Amino acid sequence: MDSSIVLFAGSSHKKLSESVAKALRIELGSMQIERFPDGEIGVQILNSVRGRDVFVLQAPARRPNHYLMELLIIADSLKRASARSIIAVMPYFPYARQDRRDKGRVPITARLVADLLEKAGVTRLLTMDLHTDQIQGFFNIPVDNLSARSLLVQEVQRFGLKNGVVVSPDVGSNRMARKFAEALGVDLAIVDKRRLSAETVEVNALIGSVKGKNVLLVDDMCSTGGTLSLAAQVCRSEGASRVFAALTHGLFVGTKMPSGVDRFFATDSVPPLERREDVLQIVSVADYLAEAMRCMVSQGSISSLFSREEVRLES
Repeated sequence: MDSSIVLFAGSSHKKLSESVAKALRIELGSMQIERFPDGEIGVQILNSVRGRDVFVLQAPARRPNHYLMELLIIADSLKRASARSIIAVMPYFPYARQDRRDKGRVPITARLVADLLEKAGVTRLLTMDLHTDQIQGFFNIPVDNLSARSLLVQEVQRFGLKNGVVVSPDVGSNRMARKFAEALGVDLAIVDKRRLSAETVEVNALIGSVKGKNVLLVDDMCSTGGTLSLAAQVCRSEGASRVFAALTHGLFVGTKMPSGVDRFFATDSVPPLERREDVLQIVSVADYLAEAMRCMVSQGSISSLFSREEVRLES
C-alpha cells in the first residue's frame, strides 16, 4: 500500500477512480458530494488532508460544465483544508478544441479552463492526449500529458490486424497517426478534411493508398463521429477491406455509433458506453495513471515513464 498518495474521486468516472486506487493499493478518500434542489453543488472533505499531496480524478466528459464545476469546488475545498498540493488527474481535458481564435469574436475556452483550475487551487495537472500540445502553455503550473498510443497499439497487435495501413482522418491528426504507423510498421495515409461547423465536415481527398488493406483510423477523440464516418466512407470507396479505429477519448455522443467502422479501440479515459462490446473494445489506462502518480509522489521522472512504455511497445 502506498500511504503517501491520497486520491479523491469526482462523480464523473467512479469506475476508473476505483481501478486506479486498486492499482495503487489504497482506499479512495472519503468525500461527500451533494446537489441542492436548484442545481448547486456542495462538497465536504471527510478526511484530514492537512500537509498532504492530494490527487483528484475527474473526467469531465458528456457533462463538461457540471463535472468541471464540481472539480473546481473540490479543489477549493482541499485548498481551504490546507492540502500541501492538489493534483488534478483529468484523463480527458474539456474544451480542448477551443484552443485558438480561428475566427473573429470567439473565446479561447481551453485557456479559460486552465485559469479556473489554477484559481481554484490546482497545483499540477495530469492529463492524457491533449487535443493540441499548445494547451500546456496556457498553464502556469506543471502539466504532464500522457500518451495512450502504446496501450492502443498493443491492443491492436493482440487483435491481430494484418495487411494494415494507418489513416489520419484529418490533417490535424497526422502527427499522431504517423507515430502509430511507425509503431505498427505500416504505411500512412491522410484524409483531407475541412470543418464547416461544429457538427459538419467536408472531405476533399485521400492522400495515400488503402486498396485491399485493413484501415486503422487514428484520432485523439470521437464526439459525434462525423469525421470518422466520413473518413471510413472515403476509405471504403477507395477499396479498403475493413475499417477499424483507435481513439483515446471515445465520447460517442448521440444514440448511434459512427457508421462504417467495423471495430473501435478506445481507452476508458471517459466512461465507456455500455452494451457495445460487439464493436467497442476498451483499453484500461488505470495502471498507467497509477504509475504516473507514483512518479509524482516519489519525485520521479514522467519522461522515464514514457520511455518505459516505448520500450515495452518495441518488445
